[in-house]
Amino acid sequence: QVQLVESGGGLVQAGGSLRLSCVASGRTFSSYAMGWFRHAPGKERALVAAINKSGSTTYLADAVKGRFTISRDNAKNTVYLQMNTLKPEDTAKYSCAADRNSRTYEIVTTDWKYEYWGQGTQVTVSS
Repeated sequence: QVQLVESGGGLVQAGGSLRLSCVASGRTFSSYAMGWFRHAPGKERALVAAINKSGSTTYLADAVKGRFTISRDNAKNTVYLQMNTLKPEDTAKYSCAADRNSRTYEIVTTDWKYEYWGQGTQVTVSS
């Protein structure tokens, strides 16, 4: 089992940047494909970005392409979400998730496939 703890959220003006971090417990972080999701009030939870176990393959949702980057440091048991040029519509609670069952080079884009979830960190972008 793995526990995930997110940090880095906060209040930022439109056009600003934030970097979210998700630290995983345990010694097998490289065995998990990782994803970042966001959930805004009145909207369904949505995948923002995903990365495979080695970090060689990434996915970004169309809404954040060109502005967000996902990366991971397996030595630090951490996955990052760098968010630039933030917009008010990026306001949401951001959560990371981990999946152990995917293949080595696979990215996981379906939320129900993720086994473990963090509590989330709030990102608020003011206009």
